[in-house]
Amino acid sequence: MNNDNIESVEIVESTIVVEVSSQTDELVETEMAGETDELKRETKALIEALRRRAQSEAESAGTLTRETYLKAVRKARETIEKEKIIDSDRLEYFWVVFQEEAERNWHLMMKEFVDFNTRLQHALKAGWEAFNTPRHQG
Repeated sequence: MNNDNIESVEIVESTIVVEVSSQTDELVETEMAGETDELKRETKALIEALRRRAQSEAESAGTLTRETYLKAVRKARETIEKEKIIDSDRLEYFWVVFQEEAERNWHLMMKEFVDFNTRLQHALKAGWEAFNTPRHQG
C-alpha cells in the first residue's frame, strides 16, 4: 500500500483522526462530487477503516501477500454485505409504532383539551352566576 500522500481527516463527533490516502481521497471526491463535505469525510473514513482492517487481518495471518490481502478484503466485504445496516422490517415496525404513539398522544391531548375547555366553561359560568347573583343587603 502506498501512503505517499496521506491526508488527515478529523471526525468532529468522536474526535478521531483518520489518515486518508490520496487514492481514497481522489476516489471519493470524484465519485461523490456534489455531496456534502461531512458525507465525503465519513465515506473516506469508512473506506480507510476497511482498508486498515483488511491489511491488519492479512498481516496477522503472516506475511502480507497479495493473496492474503485479497482474502481479507473479500472477508470484510462479505461481512458487510451479510450485515444489514438498516433493517427494513424494523423500520416499518418502528414507523407503525411511531404512528400509533402519535395517534394515541393526539387523542390524549384532545381529551385533555376538551376536559380543560369543559372546566373553563364551568368556571366561567360559575363566575358569571356569582357576579350576577343579587346580594342580600343587611
